[in-house]
Amino acid sequence: MAKKETNNDELIAQIIKGIEEVKGNNIDILDLREIENTVCDYFIICNGTSNTQVNAIVNSVQKSVSKALKDKPWHIEGSENAEWVLMDYVNVVVHVFQRHIREFYDIESLWGDAKITSIETNY
Repeated sequence: MAKKETNNDELIAQIIKGIEEVKGNNIDILDLREIENTVCDYFIICNGTSNTQVNAIVNSVQKSVSKALKDKPWHIEGSENAEWVLMDYVNVVVHVFQRHIREFYDIESLWGDAKITSIETNY
């Protein structure tokens, strides 16, 4: 049975909605489509203030995407310690960090050629 192809824009919108519902911070979208040999089209990066909030963001994203698009991540990694959780939706990979871990790994600079869109939040 073939998996239904989810529109990247719809998926990204639902992921952002899930992050915002539990007040995830510093949301960035990295567009990797113009970079050769990337594993996906987009990275969405955000951070929470604690392992509890990181897990809340992950759960909120899963709920939002599942409810609106009937889709679920292909793989989730890092929930055990909740310092850096990766959610793989195949074309879109979500990275949810605690702030100090995000600053340490600095993924945005590793993918410096990517077009970065920052999402403004009102909280």
